[in-house]
Amino acid sequence: MTKMTISYSGNLRCEATHIQSGSQLQTDAPLDNNGKGELFSPTDLLATSLTTCMITVMGIAAEKNGFTQGEVNAEVEKIMAADPRRVQKVRINITFENSSYSDKQKDILERAALNCPVAKSLNQSLVQAVEFFYR
Repeated sequence: MTKMTISYSGNLRCEATHIQSGSQLQTDAPLDNNGKGELFSPTDLLATSLTTCMITVMGIAAEKNGFTQGEVNAEVEKIMAADPRRVQKVRINITFENSSYSDKQKDILERAALNCPVAKSLNQSLVQAVEFFYR
């Protein structure tokens, strides 16, 4: 079981500490919700968490299937909705640089990404628009 502690720093900011590693991160409310927008917002972290989970499980799937994932980059866009305020859509473009994957390997990577633990933990009303690019 993983544990974290979170404390409110004031001015709509929080600091989170990962107990096992001591790693820390801070969040800030976004500009469109009374914040300064100087740090990741909690909803930014949701989109970031989804994307990093996808890339991580693709690496695991590649290793389990005897190939390397190589260099991967992603762009993430978070789209908010109102009433109630929530993340409505996350648009993710995942690019594999210098890739020469077979069709079977591409299928392994893409299925791993779309079925990562974060993707499966989010409400089904959240649109997860994911595109894969191979260079």
